[in-house]
Amino acid sequence: MSIVPYGPNAWLLTFAEEANDEAFERGRRISRKLESDPPVGLREYVTGYRNVLLIFGDPTVEHQSWPIEQVAADLDACATETMPAPPLKEIPVTYDGPDLDRVARHNSLSCDEVVKIHSSCIYKVCLLGFAPGFPYLGDLDERIHTPRLETPRTVVPAGSVAIGGRHTGIYSVPNPGGWNLIGTTNVPLFNPEEHVDEEKFYLRPGDRVKFVAG
Repeated sequence: MSIVPYGPNAWLLTFAEEANDEAFERGRRISRKLESDPPVGLREYVTGYRNVLLIFGDPTVEHQSWPIEQVAADLDACATETMPAPPLKEIPVTYDGPDLDRVARHNSLSCDEVVKIHSSCIYKVCLLGFAPGFPYLGDLDERIHTPRLETPRTVVPAGSVAIGGRHTGIYSVPNPGGWNLIGTTNVPLFNPEEHVDEEKFYLRPGDRVKFVAG
């Protein structure tokens, strides 16, 4: 596991060389460890496909000392531990998005075929990013991979289900965005009123997602 400093109180730990299934499982174990047994002084962490950013202490205080080498060793050790199967969360979707026809035309499919393919997969929450609670969902069927829009929308409503390249996702808050909007869901992904991350975000890295057409 490599360690790269990111300022006086943060480090980027890389735990995999490629973004594959093995990296996904290692990241899931590391995230679980950081949630259940965080190292002393950890203020925030952000998990990516192959790495995790750890932020410690008070950013206004310089020259703090953190045992980052030991933290990295502990996380590296936990990355091979046995874990229970991740939860499967079903999300109802109304496939009424303005870009559904664009996705169909790009892939030489009918809209009904796009819906059937999109709702037949079980996706992995690879990471949360871009906006609070926005899930990057992996394992999108290559038959419906579709490039992002050349000109992003200035505002995309929360609850919009979308395809961007080889990923699918759900806009958690109103935000600019260039992904193809294929449907909507009324499941709230982000609740800023909650003070605990586990309750603030409906989806967590490592969860599995099944879209249910309604």
